[in-house]
Amino acid sequence: MLLLLSSCYRRLPWSVWSTFSKGKLQYSTVKHAPSPSSNSPPSPVPADPSLPPLDISGLPYLSRPLGVTERPSTERQSRLQRIKQSLSDDETIARERKHLVKEAVTKGYFHDLNKTRKHGGKTWIAPKVLIREDRALYLPDISGKCLADGSEKHTTTMCFGRITLLSLLSTRISEFHSASFTKLAIERFSHHPLFQHIQINTQSNALKSFLVHLLRRSLRSSIPTEQHPLYLLSSQNLEYLREPMGIDNDRVGYVYLVDEDCKVRWAGCADATAEEARALEVCTGVLLKRLDKREEKEKRHSNDKCDN
Repeated sequence: MLLLLSSCYRRLPWSVWSTFSKGKLQYSTVKHAPSPSSNSPPSPVPADPSLPPLDISGLPYLSRPLGVTERPSTERQSRLQRIKQSLSDDETIARERKHLVKEAVTKGYFHDLNKTRKHGGKTWIAPKVLIREDRALYLPDISGKCLADGSEKHTTTMCFGRITLLSLLSTRISEFHSASFTKLAIERFSHHPLFQHIQINTQSNALKSFLVHLLRRSLRSSIPTEQHPLYLLSSQNLEYLREPMGIDNDRVGYVYLVDEDCKVRWAGCADATAEEARALEVCTGVLLKRLDKREEKEKRHSNDKCDN
């Protein structure tokens, strides 16, 4: 019996044995998914063939889910409520103190600009597979003025019930970064009724925000008309969302794949490698296929109830 158990132990894959030894046996939702900790290094081949090989040596894979734990809401706290919370809530006070210390000790005025000199501002490599639904976190609500008609829109209402590619843009180069990630997915799924690409031009600096709104007409002429309803100009302060959303450098572009429940299921930053762009295309297709099946099942269930 002991020999048999020993033989079975030796045949267990290390990943299964390590979780079993901790008392929690877990199975991946993606069969034969490539592991981010694989010995094979990521390929530096860029998604944009006009670029030279990317300098990504030594960069880690994204190691944690991005987003916030609270389900997003379009409701905003009043200034009085925010002040009261910041003075009475221990968790808020601790978060504020941690943020101020980090800003004072580790960051200078040109910190993000200087970081673009290394790896082009890229600080992590996108995962090869989807973040599991039970571990994924929520996309925080971001509001902005719609480029089409100037109306106020919120990502929470825009993303709910659809599969969304969301691009955070702050500079001209961030637009190229976003395009390098999204081109394949948009070409393949742009006509799918449950797919959308939202672009958010974020300018938390008051002067920059004023200039962007001043040049809105020029912006309209430079962006294809069909993209205007999903292009937002936002002056919302995202400073406290930088860490939860993995925004290590506000000079580069960030792309998030958001599911129908407003959960961040994949993310990428700066220039995309060919592998990252392909992974985003595949992951988008997986979510769309699952949502199609879910919609079809709900429709069938609704028809059955009507018949009865």
